[in-house]
Amino acid sequence: MMTTATYLAVTSIVFTLLNKVHGAHAQTPPSSNDRQSNVIAKAGSHLAVQSTIGDILRHPAFAGFSRLILPWDDRVYEEQMPLTRIASLLPYHTHVDPETVANALNRMIDDAARGQTVFYSFYSETQKKQQPERANTGLFFFRGRPGAPFAVISPGGGFSYVGSIHEGFPYAEAISRNGYNAFVLKYRAGHAGEVATQDLASAVSYILRNAEALGVGRSYSLWGSSAGARMAAAIGSHGVANYGGDDAPKPSTIVMAYTGHSDYSPTEPPTFVVVGEADGIAPPAAMERRVAALRKSGTPVAYHKYRNLGHGFGLGTGTSAEGWVSEAIRFWETSIRRQR
Repeated sequence: MMTTATYLAVTSIVFTLLNKVHGAHAQTPPSSNDRQSNVIAKAGSHLAVQSTIGDILRHPAFAGFSRLILPWDDRVYEEQMPLTRIASLLPYHTHVDPETVANALNRMIDDAARGQTVFYSFYSETQKKQQPERANTGLFFFRGRPGAPFAVISPGGGFSYVGSIHEGFPYAEAISRNGYNAFVLKYRAGHAGEVATQDLASAVSYILRNAEALGVGRSYSLWGSSAGARMAAAIGSHGVANYGGDDAPKPSTIVMAYTGHSDYSPTEPPTFVVVGEADGIAPPAAMERRVAALRKSGTPVAYHKYRNLGHGFGLGTGTSAEGWVSEAIRFWETSIRRQR
């Protein structure tokens, strides 16, 4: 966990290096209080749709984990690419809205500027040395009310990349705005779903073990889109321990967006499902078969199919799906009440 002091030290170093790169002239060193104020001001600088990939990678608020914000682990990015072209990094996604991307990133920037930790590594340094690709994992935390239930969001990307900027951070911002705590999972891409689901199980275990320190309740939901929905559903069906995590309770709710996942168990958590009627990657018929099976077993299910939409629509801003996250939150709240 990065403390406020560590955060300020790191951002101070980054700020100094940026000044050198841009040809800052030597001057009388400011006082300690002035330096701290400058660092916080720089860390709080907002992004806009005209901002670039390089602005994200070098932003002091994201020091130490900025590359994990972006989708690909194995790509050298064109740092001059503006956020207006961010959709080109998400080939399995549609309706990517640059303003929505910027707003969600700015929420993290604001939290970091207030001294809050926005990124947590759930694997220990020893575990990362054992499997170096675990360095490509972590949790981005969007705080809600202290002690409120939490959501863990697994974005999609065909297990090739992790689309957090489109269907991770924007979901988390909306969930936290409603008072709930939300974590966005950066999992290992480039593998089959088993490895990614193990990362999700480890992340849930980490949060539950550290719930008091993190300020979250122990009731939780799992949200996933496309590949991420497969991960969330697998934990919902078979439990955290089945994927190498702790002996933890199942989630109170599963929220699944546009996936062809078909597996299910005799006892499933309440499930909220969304899909576009023109989805050629995860056709509605595939989701409808699973929905029918869950309903037959007595599982509470809400199913929504949206017109004129294909795969990977995220929040669905400006489409027939706009507002679905709010409906999913209300469904989750019903499940929470049912648990009590």
